[in-house]
This record gives sequence, C-alpha cells and structure tokens, in this order.
Amino acid sequence: MTYCVGMRLDQGLVFMSDTRTSAGVDNFAVSKKMFSWQVPGERAITIMTAGNLATTQSMINLLEERSVSGEDRDPSILRQPTMFQVARLVGATLREVISGSSPTGQTSDDQFGASVIVGGQINGGKPTIFMIYPAGNFIEITDDTPFFQIGETKYGKPILVRAYDRKMEFADAIKLLLVSFDSTVKSNLSVGLPFDMQIYENGSFTTDRTKRINADDPIYQTIATGWGDALRDAFQRLPNYEV
Repeated sequence: MTYCVGMRLDQGLVFMSDTRTSAGVDNFAVSKKMFSWQVPGERAITIMTAGNLATTQSMINLLEERSVSGEDRDPSILRQPTMFQVARLVGATLREVISGSSPTGQTSDDQFGASVIVGGQINGGKPTIFMIYPAGNFIEITDDTPFFQIGETKYGKPILVRAYDRKMEFADAIKLLLVSFDSTVKSNLSVGLPFDMQIYENGSFTTDRTKRINADDPIYQTIATGWGDALRDAFQRLPNYEV
C-alpha cells in the first residue's frame, strides 16, 4: 500500500509520498514513488504513484524512455503543450501498461491496478494537479477539492479536511502533511518512512526543492510527538457527556 498527497496552495504546489512497499505481512521494502521532469524556465512535472509496483515502474520507465528518445519516440511528457495533455498522456500510458499486463486485457480486476497523481506547470498555463485512475481517466484539482490522495487515504484525510487553508505558507503545509502521514503510519503498517517531499512555487519551473524525511528527522519527531500530546490535551479539555 501507499500514501501520497498532492496539494494546491495560493503560492504553489506541495507533494508528499511514503516509500514503503510490501509483498506480504512481514516483507517490507523501500521504493521511490515520486518522480519529476523539468525543463528550466519552461516546465516542471511531478508524478506520484500507488498500486501494483510492476505497473507503476513500467509506466514511469515508459514515460522516461520516451522523454529522452528522439522525435520518433513521441509522445513525450516533455513535449506536451499543456498540463491537461500531460495528464492525458500519463493516463494513456497507465492504461497501456495495465492492458498489456493482463492476458485478457484490462478488466475491473485490480490485480495490475494503479493510480497516479500528476502535477506541475507548463509555461503559459497555471500550476495544477490531476488524479488519474487505472482506466486512464482523470480529474483536475479545484477550489472545492484542493488536494488529492492516493493509496491508504482514510487515516490521513481528517486532519487535511479540518486544517487545510489555501493561504497557508509552504512550511505550514508541510507540517500539516507530516501530521497526516504520521497518523497514517500509526494506523497502517503498509505505509512507512522515509517520506519524499517536494515544493513547487508558482512560476519557478523547477523541481529542485525536494527532501527525503527519515524516521530520525528531529523536526518530524517533534511534530509527531507534539501532535499526540496536543490531541490528548484537547481530549481532556472537552466536556464530558453525562449519561
């Protein structure tokens, strides 16, 4: 399982993903789930993946291969004119891989299924984020839906819904995401550290602001401990329900 979040703020985009993969109850490994492409001054694109690892790795490898090959290897993620077209290409590539993995073609069976978050900005367009489903169809982020989650979403969503503010600074957004991820890690063994984080500032056209957050990161440890203490304190201050 996986947990990934793509969030839109007034000043840009924030991405965070875990890195745990599992092949059984006691067989865990670390695998990168966040991938980026950039053409400085022209475009910055980030993809996060959840689902069947063979499917997602094949999709990323295809996108990467087609981005570095000659013109005859189009379509390339680096030559799409808009983020909408990037989302269409990623969706088509995901569908291509899933269909090719099943001996009977793509079905409703999720054995080879995967979902994707793709976001970024291309010069001349706005920064945006899309969530792509296994069938290749997708939806775009809106003011009513300012963040997307894929993977193990239920444990980390409540804090995002309660505390998200589009005007918040990047530092506050990262803190919010770390609380969301910490809640998920404590609730599901198939989600785990380290976390990969990326900040995209509007109009920067670069994916260089990235960081890997490990379990011994002092700020993460302080946030995780402080959030637990704050919850206990808030619980004690709530009125009792007399019965």
